[in-house]
Amino acid sequence: MQIQKIQLLGTFLILVLLAIRKSSGGHTLTFKSVNSYVDASIGSDVFFEIIYPPELEYTYKLRPAKDFGAPFNASFLEEGIPLVPTDPPHGCQIAKNANELEGRIALIERGDCSFFVKSMIAEEVGSKAVIIADYHSSSIEESITSSADYYYVEMIRDDTIPASKTVNIPVGFLLGKNGKMIRQTLERLNQPFALINIPVNLTYTSLDKLPQPPWLFW
Repeated sequence: MQIQKIQLLGTFLILVLLAIRKSSGGHTLTFKSVNSYVDASIGSDVFFEIIYPPELEYTYKLRPAKDFGAPFNASFLEEGIPLVPTDPPHGCQIAKNANELEGRIALIERGDCSFFVKSMIAEEVGSKAVIIADYHSSSIEESITSSADYYYVEMIRDDTIPASKTVNIPVGFLLGKNGKMIRQTLERLNQPFALINIPVNLTYTSLDKLPQPPWLFW
């Protein structure tokens, strides 16, 4: 009789947990640190939010670099820090707007050189972190493709660079359409940067409850 009671209790607890998971949209969230979190269903992504300009006030997702750079954790918490698009966009040489990147976060486009080189150059001019983005067209087909490709993009160290060279700031990859829209919106508004909070603490918030960019589905 005691064994049967234990079995029934176990079954009840499982049903309760399943109900909770279903009501939360099926997303299981676990904490990476006090100021950021990991969505255990898709990997160790990091989230940030744009707080200005209003046209870009959404929550965005980053895939951290795999084997270089510092982590986005409790030791890296920035509120209202400028996110500055580099000039030129690919960031493969010292930017023309290098002075605007010092103490801020560099937004760089993918291409022309490795992720590692872009990050190393940004650090050299004093950037606190680097966000690298693809640049896709606005078609629905490519938007869907970019969403799928995101999970196969891994920023790894450039083997052609001497091992003595390091990157000591956080580096993340931003889903392509987001990078395009941020840069184009800032250009349209004649704004040199956006203000962001990174990383954000979204305590047990389901992804489908976040203010997501309307041009992209997670």
